[in-house]
Amino acid sequence: MLKNIQEWILLFIIVSVMVAVGNWIGYEVMPLEALPGILALVGISLVGLILHRVNPYKGIPSIAYIGILAFIVTIPGVPGAEQIVEWTSKVNLLAIATPILAYAGISIGRSWADFAKLGWKTIIVGMFVLLGTYLGSAVIAEILLRMQGII
Repeated sequence: MLKNIQEWILLFIIVSVMVAVGNWIGYEVMPLEALPGILALVGISLVGLILHRVNPYKGIPSIAYIGILAFIVTIPGVPGAEQIVEWTSKVNLLAIATPILAYAGISIGRSWADFAKLGWKTIIVGMFVLLGTYLGSAVIAEILLRMQGII
């Protein structure tokens, strides 16, 4: 279990940095301003994953534990709920979704260790593929929106 927690923490650190940068660039929220919200989300997620792991009944997915825990800690009247809501309101949803979706794509290969074994060249190629996909989508969207007169 300790190895799983270490992997989760490493993953959360990587995703947190990506969320902070995305939140800063896309939504002009300074990383230090968003840090308490990011840490709150990481803490809730980590506790939810641990609860899922220690529960002998595996019929409930870990996302359910995370969601229920997040719901409980933000109920009005729960000590600290207002503070958690204030902190997390500084973290934009799309800044969170982007690295999570990127990780979902990588997790198809099962683990970061396996991904790292592919070598640094694979990471660079992957970054160019993602960049090209993003830029291509942006150009197509720009052209279509201009043709429709929306922008």
